[in-house]
Amino acid sequence: MHVQQTKVGSRVTGGPQYYFHDLPEVIKEYLRRKGGCPVVLQTPYGIASSPFMALGRDHKLTATGEVVRGAVGHDRIQQAGATESIGEAIRRWYGLPKGYDFEKIDVEVSLHRDGHFILAPTRAKLRSRTREIELEKTAAPLTFTSRNLSIFWRRQVEHCLRQDRDSVKWVRDEIYRVVSDHHNPDVKNLLESDVLRAAGALSKLGVQLGPYVGKSYDCDPSRFQFLKLLPYECPVEIKKQSRDFRYQMLRYKPLPRAVVLCVDDNLVNPPDHIDVLELAELCRYLNSQLPAV
Repeated sequence: MHVQQTKVGSRVTGGPQYYFHDLPEVIKEYLRRKGGCPVVLQTPYGIASSPFMALGRDHKLTATGEVVRGAVGHDRIQQAGATESIGEAIRRWYGLPKGYDFEKIDVEVSLHRDGHFILAPTRAKLRSRTREIELEKTAAPLTFTSRNLSIFWRRQVEHCLRQDRDSVKWVRDEIYRVVSDHHNPDVKNLLESDVLRAAGALSKLGVQLGPYVGKSYDCDPSRFQFLKLLPYECPVEIKKQSRDFRYQMLRYKPLPRAVVLCVDDNLVNPPDHIDVLELAELCRYLNSQLPAV
């Protein structure tokens, strides 16, 4: 399935809407029954809220953003309150070339548990260019554990090593100190917040932890900026062991997007859109890329 730009030659806005083509029947029926659904965009970092609306062919948006009956004739994505089109948002998130209109964007669509559309772009065809651009969809892109080393994270580490190898050595040593203290049986009464001693080191890898607020998610908002892509805001929950995140799994329903920062990962089945960053595994991986501590 794909979305197609409705008017050519207007890259600033990309046109007021993009039409859906070949929607799966179950998604099509849901959209036409509901009339309109908010769109959540899959970015290289994971899902991100957006102002866009998916609208069924028999509905339209009023000037105040209300979904009402209207014989438009196409299932589509509309800008709603956005200052750009969905195409331009995809272009920015994925770092696609500027100066070209889209011919089409291949997408996958799924339903979030709260009824939002999750739109995941997988391939883009630009007008006047022969080759299509693959847009990689990584499962759990911000997860770094012994069971799941995200390719997105590994590329970020490689990028940091190319930029400043000595700085990455310092990062490895700082994280090693934090992990060693938490694994030392002689060190008693370490609080979860002690994990934040790794914040300075993580900032060198593109992770800026937000203020430790101690309610809702611990560090919200935090910011990730990998490679040469846009920055991405996402709450971070601090845990010694990731299995302690079960408290949030019981209390916060439906769960939003978040990253669990822990010393050791033992959460067997994290929910969708919840990534885990394990300091012990990150330390081991950095050590494999650098001379031993």
